[in-house]
Amino acid sequence: MRDAFSNALVAAAKKDPKVLLLTGDHGYALFDPFRKACPDQYINCGIAEQNMVGVAAGLAKAGFKPVVYGLAAFVPIRVLEQIKIDVCYENLPVTFIGDGAGVVYAQLGTSHQSTEDIAALRGVPQISIYSPGDRFELTACAEHIVRNPGPAYMRMGKADLGDVHRGPIEGWSHGDLIPVTNTGAPYLFIGTGSGLKMAQKAAAALGNADVVSAPCLKPFPAKSLRELARGREAIVTFEEHSIYGGLGGVVAETLMGQYLGTFVRVGIQDQFSSLCGNYSFLMESHGLSSEAVERQIREALNASVQLQD
Repeated sequence: MRDAFSNALVAAAKKDPKVLLLTGDHGYALFDPFRKACPDQYINCGIAEQNMVGVAAGLAKAGFKPVVYGLAAFVPIRVLEQIKIDVCYENLPVTFIGDGAGVVYAQLGTSHQSTEDIAALRGVPQISIYSPGDRFELTACAEHIVRNPGPAYMRMGKADLGDVHRGPIEGWSHGDLIPVTNTGAPYLFIGTGSGLKMAQKAAAALGNADVVSAPCLKPFPAKSLRELARGREAIVTFEEHSIYGGLGGVVAETLMGQYLGTFVRVGIQDQFSSLCGNYSFLMESHGLSSEAVERQIREALNASVQLQD
């Protein structure tokens, strides 16, 4: 996915010299192709993320199209006020990239993990929020951002979980969820980011489930969701983000008062990471291993049946 991001960024910068890349002293190997292809469009602002956002806002007001890159723990979390006031209040065409979203920086602890970035930005006016599930979705999101200038945030997980889609996604707009399978099964599993792979694995284990992707969380495709949710016995959301304020929250808000079936949110509970280890270890410690996710869903479905009885 990171290679797809690098390729999309190089292509955009070659096509438009107004596209600039700003980084807070991160991503050197990732941006080797960019520095080679467009050296004059690369700015290392150093470890001063709040100032970097101010620089990006000034460049945007001068007619440039800045892309601000950082770890998701710092962009957007450390610079939330600057995003709100310097960029979104002015509705400037600045794109923010939060790399390593979720708990993928497992060994570095809570300070370098970001499980609240979507929630933090959803309440800020003007900004769009993207969370692609594989390299094909990332390319589609990047193309959509280029076509629709304005404040935007795209989160990326650093772990390479592989592709979900078989090829490029044609004709996508952020008014749609992207079906991976859509057979009219009784359960609807909705994933965003790395949660899309979780949804696929859970559907394979449990059966009776269609899987769809939500690569855009704001503005959220409410009409598409309501159509796909119609007639389902259960809806499950999957995300490497807090269960509060992310995909689970926006789906619940969208369907409130209209959907009466079983609803399950799979994600980070209301807790910090208290342990360190590799990525799979930390996902397991948060109850997001394949076995734990399957158990959570089965328990919710069984509880629903018992209530009906």
